[in-house]
Amino acid sequence: MSAAEILRVEDIDVFYGASQILFGVSFGVEKGQSLALLGRNGAGKSTTMKAIIGIAQAKRGTVSVRGTQVQKFTPDRIAREGVGFVPEDRQIFPEHSVEDNLKIAIKPGVGGRVDWTLEKIYDVFPILASMKGRMGGRLSGGEQQMLTIARTLMGNPDVVLLDEPSEGLAPIIVEKIGELIQRLRDMGTTLIVAEQNMHFCLDIASHVAVIDKGHIVYRGSIDELRANDDVKKRYLAV
Repeated sequence: MSAAEILRVEDIDVFYGASQILFGVSFGVEKGQSLALLGRNGAGKSTTMKAIIGIAQAKRGTVSVRGTQVQKFTPDRIAREGVGFVPEDRQIFPEHSVEDNLKIAIKPGVGGRVDWTLEKIYDVFPILASMKGRMGGRLSGGEQQMLTIARTLMGNPDVVLLDEPSEGLAPIIVEKIGELIQRLRDMGTTLIVAEQNMHFCLDIASHVAVIDKGHIVYRGSIDELRANDDVKKRYLAV
């Protein structure tokens, strides 16, 4: 793990029962980088994210946050180490207001750092400010996705994992989510975005790792991927 890396996944294997899902997956992300983990449906993207946050246990290999191996930690302990997770299915609290959903997640970051407050969230997510008293269950899918991202930021993470943030949303909402993630990137937020939608990630990511059948088959910059038609056609169905 290089000194600049916030998070490093090294040679991890993950099984669901007797079925092996990940095979020696390795990649890292440095402070301020945005890494797109790209692959088709079922390639292993969500399992990789769950292995990082401790929901899926790595049978072999290591997951390190700022040099500390966390692969044996519980998810709440990994969160305290500075990893924020935005799950694919959002998991908001539907019977609580938008503001209560945000307040539930308040905690300082590593070393007591507080970069995100309610005021800053409402500045970056003005749509949430306008509906802070509305129940979470009454939000649209796109609004719930924004709320889930904002709730994760309230924990002041060092790195944010976003699992399929564009999944199931209308194209116009996907565009708005993309603009939001671009703004977070431009603010220096370290991101790992798991996606099947390569085009969604082209203006978001600085770097890319492509996963296929549980193996990392390509790593490089987003500009290198743009120029690599073979990888796009073979693994991303472009």
